[in-house]
Amino acid sequence: MTTTFPAGTTSSLAPAPSSAALTGKRRVAFASYVDENYLPGFLALLRSLALSNPGVCEDFVVLHDDLRPGSIAKIRALHPRIVLRRVNAEHYDSYQKGDQDNYLVRKAYFILDVFRIRDYDTVITLDTDMVVLGDLGELLRLREGLAAVPQFFYGQHKLNSGLLVIQREYLTDAFCAKLDATGRSGDYELDKHDQGILNAVLDGDFVRLDARYNFVKRRLSGDLPVPDDTAILHFTGRHKPWQGGEAGYSQAEECWRGFDLSDADFHAAYLASSGGLHHDLLVHFGTPHVMRTGDVECARKVAAAHITAGDYQDAVDVLSSVHIPLDAAWPHEVLGHALMSVSRYEEARAQLLLATSAPNRAATAYARLAQMAWVHGDNAEALRYATAGISVDPTHRSSRLWAQRAGTVPAQEQGSPGEQLAHVAFYMDRQGNAGDKLLPETVRLAFGEDTTSRRWHSVHAHRLFDEAALERVNARRGLVIGGGGLFIPDTMPNGNSAWQWNVADEQLSGIDVPIMVYAVGFNAFDGQSYRAGRFRESLRLLVEKSAFFGLRNHGSIAKVRAMLPDHLHDRVRFQPCPTTVSRQLVPGWTDPVHREDTVLLNAAYDRAGLRFGHDYGHFLAEIAKAVRGIGAHTEVRCAAHSLDDERIAFDLRREHGISLPVIPMYDFDNDAIRDLYARTRLVIGMRGHAGMIPFGVGTPIISLISHPKMAYFLADIERPEWGISVHERNLGAMLTERAVGILDAHAATVADVHERQRTLWKVTEANAADLRRILGA
Repeated sequence: MTTTFPAGTTSSLAPAPSSAALTGKRRVAFASYVDENYLPGFLALLRSLALSNPGVCEDFVVLHDDLRPGSIAKIRALHPRIVLRRVNAEHYDSYQKGDQDNYLVRKAYFILDVFRIRDYDTVITLDTDMVVLGDLGELLRLREGLAAVPQFFYGQHKLNSGLLVIQREYLTDAFCAKLDATGRSGDYELDKHDQGILNAVLDGDFVRLDARYNFVKRRLSGDLPVPDDTAILHFTGRHKPWQGGEAGYSQAEECWRGFDLSDADFHAAYLASSGGLHHDLLVHFGTPHVMRTGDVECARKVAAAHITAGDYQDAVDVLSSVHIPLDAAWPHEVLGHALMSVSRYEEARAQLLLATSAPNRAATAYARLAQMAWVHGDNAEALRYATAGISVDPTHRSSRLWAQRAGTVPAQEQGSPGEQLAHVAFYMDRQGNAGDKLLPETVRLAFGEDTTSRRWHSVHAHRLFDEAALERVNARRGLVIGGGGLFIPDTMPNGNSAWQWNVADEQLSGIDVPIMVYAVGFNAFDGQSYRAGRFRESLRLLVEKSAFFGLRNHGSIAKVRAMLPDHLHDRVRFQPCPTTVSRQLVPGWTDPVHREDTVLLNAAYDRAGLRFGHDYGHFLAEIAKAVRGIGAHTEVRCAAHSLDDERIAFDLRREHGISLPVIPMYDFDNDAIRDLYARTRLVIGMRGHAGMIPFGVGTPIISLISHPKMAYFLADIERPEWGISVHERNLGAMLTERAVGILDAHAATVADVHERQRTLWKVTEANAADLRRILGA
């Protein structure tokens, strides 16, 4: 799905489309039909799912026709993402077979309502007489067809519908019409209720799953043990374990009773699970466990989960609710991290100093102390703490980073304050992200050719903007804020603004020179949100104070306007990222006479779970196909904006035997970054600036969309076809086709890039005229 925003629009926009619609991220849900009789079985199913797959937490759709409020409360207590949906009993009145008062038949008909779900791309049905014993990763990764286990007793051409993995092409009105027509005609066998209707429609056309995903109890007759590789055990038959069970199946029923737990025992069992625990489940089960027990280690885990999700105040609250012994270093460190993230710096310092007493936590604690000192502008103190961290662990990367930052001698300002503009930006480290490294200079080029300290006073967004900083800014001609995705809650969290600039309202209100917000982006990922009211309050004040408020795409404009009162909407305008018009801004720019016969590939791995979901293996396999296909025409190289971006080359070599040359762009200066992108024929990039920078120097692009901002940019330039979702089923073939098409019509595509760029340049020039008036120039 692609949405195009009108270029240059400054009036109110319709609400932005959902992030999932823009990124194409596959939405997965489980589903069950539940009634009061089978409620004990469903509760055991939910417990088994969490304990067997502790890192999995998808929506769970509960189809029901009459559940009591108390039953719903029990269900919600066992899963944080329950979606209740009533089924329509009247829908099946005209079916010709079966006793409608018989539970099994009613359940069979009602479960067919799962095919009327339209909110998900993949739905996995589970019967309430099942328990999950093993990893369901294979089911979550399925992307095609309707998958099920063939019936054990009734032939391989029929499925057992207790477990279905249903893809979007079956979640349609057309398929539901087929089910309804078959159900009303009676032209099916009712041997296994809903299986009869479904089998009649499918006629054996389904994806066969291994029996371990729907291992029926009847296979264990004679009290046989449950096979070790069983992933889902299905208690078929009339006698259910919670109803007294059935003779001859004691080992299977003992397995079920292992999940018939009290809430306290279940919470404790989940928190003791090995492997990565899902944030939502950890918080959902861990919070009541901490309230009940005061368990410090559990409180640390829950707080760490809150921090990972950007819920810093919740992390403070849960750890502050328990008594932390003086020698419990890890909880002190996590509490210190949470406190510094909400700008309670003195309390954080005390907690982190306690954490330095344990050798296994000292390096991290010292690094956080160094970070806080640097945030407060105390480089000497920051260097002292960072050095202490390195002395504990010479390989500690974060301590080395803060030592490098603290030891860097800032450039000496050359101009007089009255001639300078102050510039709030994220100034990237030497080996930092190449795109972020280029941004501050490119923003300055939009205000004139001189980007040095003669004309500019640098204000690092992540340093605390205190009274001294305010005084320095007010001595300048004006304040520019940008560019980049500064509206993101977790890159360098603080409690003063809840976005990247660490400024409290009091200091923001005290700025008395013109404020110009220039090409800032709203950078929340699909699945990430700003939960703090603090961000909205800071944002509103910033818009009110700004003489110019320009966001870099219309998607960001829509998101920000939704957080503002109506009277401020028209203050928010479109200002493209200046990297997209670099050819117009860089002094003396000339397009390359010759280009290298290369295609550059960039992939990003920060917040990989939000980018890929369950689809990373699919993405990697499809990229391997594309690299081979494109590689038949020209050489493909890996362009790494950051150290982590090199992972695509490692994974392709390990998993698919493909070796790519790696270009370490994080080591490049700004001229080298632009030059590399200008001399290649095509850039396939996942990072925002792996699209905007090459576009800005006149090079064709294809964006691998894993973040809404990629789709926002392509909509602004009216070229959505230059983007492909990382979740696209046929990613490899589509990417190869589009890349080869661009290479074959290269001159025409370059001309199109230039034409698209002219549209953005006109907006930039019009805004520049307004900025000159604001500054009195």
